[in-house]
Amino acid sequence: MAYWLCITNEANWKVIKERNIWGVPERHKNTIAKVKPGDKLLIYLKQERVNNEVKEPRIVAVYEVVSEPFKDSTRIFSSKGMKSSGEKFPWRVKIKPVKIFDKPLEFKPLIPKLKFITNKKKWSGHLMGKAMREIPKDDYELILKKLMSWGGGISGKR
Repeated sequence: MAYWLCITNEANWKVIKERNIWGVPERHKNTIAKVKPGDKLLIYLKQERVNNEVKEPRIVAVYEVVSEPFKDSTRIFSSKGMKSSGEKFPWRVKIKPVKIFDKPLEFKPLIPKLKFITNKKKWSGHLMGKAMREIPKDDYELILKKLMSWGGGISGKR
């Protein structure tokens, strides 16, 4: 089993919740090709400005992969704010929710303890330009433990 940090935005988070699907742009097909059923996905929302409010980077859910990667070019994801607008995120896996948190976990306070982030001062470089990245089991468990103690509350399978 592998553990993945899946990097997305608010608009695509809604798609993930509604459709139980994770998708990446064409240029990330080699990464998603490594994903297998049973793998765990942490959904990471990037920092964005929503209605004049800056929302800090945060982790909002844990999902389990339930399919092999497949290609579907139906436009369901938003490419707003991406390098190449019009991106369809055609490489996908079906997923099922394990835990969806009512209160997201802020990401920045985790940085000092995460092993996959080796440059703590320029931590965003470990995520920039990626749709997803594999993380060590220790980091996954640390994040899960923090989510549980954070009191995020589990909102079930929406």
